[in-house]
Amino acid sequence: MNMYIAGEWVSADTMTPVISPFDGVTVGEVPAATPQQVETALAAAVEGARQMRALTGYDRQAILNRAAELVSEQIEDLAVTVSREMGKPIKEARGEVGRMPDLLRLCGFEGTQMRGETLPIDTHVGAAGKFGFTMRVPCGIVVAITPFNYPVLLVLHKLGPALAAGNAVILKPAGCTALTGLKLTEILLKAGLPPLALQCVTGSGGSVGTQLCADSRVRKISFTGSAPVGEQITKVAGIKKLSLELGSNAPMIVLPDADLAQVAQAAVAGGYANAGQVCISTQRVLVHRSVYADFLDAVKAPVEGIVSGDPMDENTGLGPLVRESEAVRVDEWIQEAIAEGARLVTGGERDGARYAPTILADVDPKMRVSCEELFGPAIAVTAVDDIDAAIRLANDSKFGLGTGIFTRDIGNAMRYAKDAEFGNIMINWTPLWRADFQPYGGFKQSGIGKEGPRYAIEEMTESKTVVIHGLE
Repeated sequence: MNMYIAGEWVSADTMTPVISPFDGVTVGEVPAATPQQVETALAAAVEGARQMRALTGYDRQAILNRAAELVSEQIEDLAVTVSREMGKPIKEARGEVGRMPDLLRLCGFEGTQMRGETLPIDTHVGAAGKFGFTMRVPCGIVVAITPFNYPVLLVLHKLGPALAAGNAVILKPAGCTALTGLKLTEILLKAGLPPLALQCVTGSGGSVGTQLCADSRVRKISFTGSAPVGEQITKVAGIKKLSLELGSNAPMIVLPDADLAQVAQAAVAGGYANAGQVCISTQRVLVHRSVYADFLDAVKAPVEGIVSGDPMDENTGLGPLVRESEAVRVDEWIQEAIAEGARLVTGGERDGARYAPTILADVDPKMRVSCEELFGPAIAVTAVDDIDAAIRLANDSKFGLGTGIFTRDIGNAMRYAKDAEFGNIMINWTPLWRADFQPYGGFKQSGIGKEGPRYAIEEMTESKTVVIHGLE
């Protein structure tokens, strides 16, 4: 499939295969953009930004509403593409795509709600006869660099707000899920988007991404991915607005008064969805010592009941990791933890890119499976003596994206909400939960900025102050 640059679907001398991680079948090919093609995309985006500024909020909303209708008509095709590209079980892929029509409509609405304010200019000495106000205007060119794990959801969480706010966008999708990004580009163009308002450039992040991020014509970068890549972006970006949604190792706390049946259900939902390849996947489970053994008993059978297999099978609950190399890495970390004293409760086996759903108990918080981002289908369980120890261990991380706590004590729940150093806190559920309209972003090395249409639009626009003189 060709990429979209300067109003045309174009190829390149080098084509990169998109390979299914489940069976190794080539799903398609995408171009590896050359530096000149990236430059062409940037130049086209300058004109695209002018075209987008000329549209009314009503026009932009109509385009996104039409895109929502088109996505609704293509849910199965998009879900199959996602499943084949990255190995996500088809049920999960349908769930992801099924959220998108409402998200697009929400973005369109929020784009019509950008407001300024009047300023009390006459309170300033010598300001009689003057009137001031602010107005929000588009940034101009937004570069959206998206990850593989949610190739519809996380793409449209960037494209929707950026376009609703009147920006031009250059999308650089993850290479292994680029087909999905290109299909979404096609849908938005069919919906009536100006032909230069969106570019979709495929290729390696190290070359294409770096060139895009370093260019002075770009005003805003929205990136979701790993913390090391996010740090590299900050070094090359220069003076730009940045939104960086980076890694995490989300903790889930279980106190003695928790409903363990509910906790076990949440651990399965939060630790193994998308093969654990989620920034807010439940990774560290900090369990009060008095219910530690009971928790392990409660969670073992549901985890062992997860069906691993062909992502296109309706019964599959766990597909492969996105690449075999990722499964190898996950296995290395788990075997390392076992060698250092962790206890394997279940799982711990690899078959190509597939990894069995795994539970590790007696995990030392200093082990890599606890203090780094695993991004795989395993939870690391650690005993704690009280809520103070739980809060201390939860916060003892360079990350701070999502967390959860299970307790029936409202005092402990609110104390955790206040003291936990995370951007998203779930009470009595797994960290892996997100409403598309909510503000979403992390603390510390989990990033800067917020997503969610209203909040992303604020970050993808700028405030302009206007003062009118001579009104005496």
